Amino acid sequence: MADAHAKQHDYHIIDPSPWPALGAVAAFVLAVGGIGWMQYLKGNVDFSLLGIPLATPWLFFIGLALVLYVMFAWWSDTIREAHEGHHTRVVSIHLRYGMIMFIASEVMFFAAWFWAFFDASLFPNEAQQVLRAEYTGGVWPPKSIEVLDPFHLPLYNTIILLLSGTTITWAHHALLHDDRKGLVWGLAITVALGVLFSFVQVYEYAHAPFAFKQSIYGATFFMATGFHGFHVFIGTVFLIVCLLRAMAGHFTPKQHFGFEAAAWYWHFVDVVWLFLFAAIYVWGSSGGTIAAH
Repeated sequence: MADAHAKQHDYHIIDPSPWPALGAVAAFVLAVGGIGWMQYLKGNVDFSLLGIPLATPWLFFIGLALVLYVMFAWWSDTIREAHEGHHTRVVSIHLRYGMIMFIASEVMFFAAWFWAFFDASLFPNEAQQVLRAEYTGGVWPPKSIEVLDPFHLPLYNTIILLLSGTTITWAHHALLHDDRKGLVWGLAITVALGVLFSFVQVYEYAHAPFAFKQSIYGATFFMATGFHGFHVFIGTVFLIVCLLRAMAGHFTPKQHFGFEAAAWYWHFVDVVWLFLFAAIYVWGSSGGTIAAH
């Protein structure tokens, strides 16, 4: 009888799970809560749904808490399934396909922000007329804008991310050779560099000579670089989780998809930053007035 129930294939049929349904509900609450928060900031206290007042920031935080809980619980189940041996060679390949498709979708997001930036920068007069933006003088950067020095803090952050790409690769090679100490140290240094990058970018934003609003230059700049900064934050959290798991002995040279996914994501963040640095910081500010440090 035992042989009759033995697994005869490489696929993993997961147990019934509440997380997809709960995740959908949590995402809906988060989205509605975000709209309600914006209406609250606008002073629209009459915003409601089915008679329920929604002009409050609390619904957003409830949705955020639910989303974070679903993420933690769902990924915990995935880790448990891996430890139980359900992640066979075929399942691991499909997990990698899923991560590749996720990164491809992220590429499309960044393509949109690059498109917006190049549309405004290559055709500044059209941007001024269509968007009713500030006077550009027919040039980019607009005459009314002082720009950041690309070879100051932006270059510093570029070096930080390139170093972090090296340390995460070191950690990966250490894992493949079953060097637990090298794995932990490589991850720890990568996390530290990610945190340092975020601090430098926050400082840069705080001292930027232009604002997000009332400026097509500021809007495109902050949307592109800020979206990347958010990805650095998410990637840093991803790596912290991997660091904690590595310290708990979770990864092996033959089975470490969680770490591999984090490394892929971090390298993606690195590459996107190189394009941002070259296009927005260097090319996008060429010919403009550099703000004093």
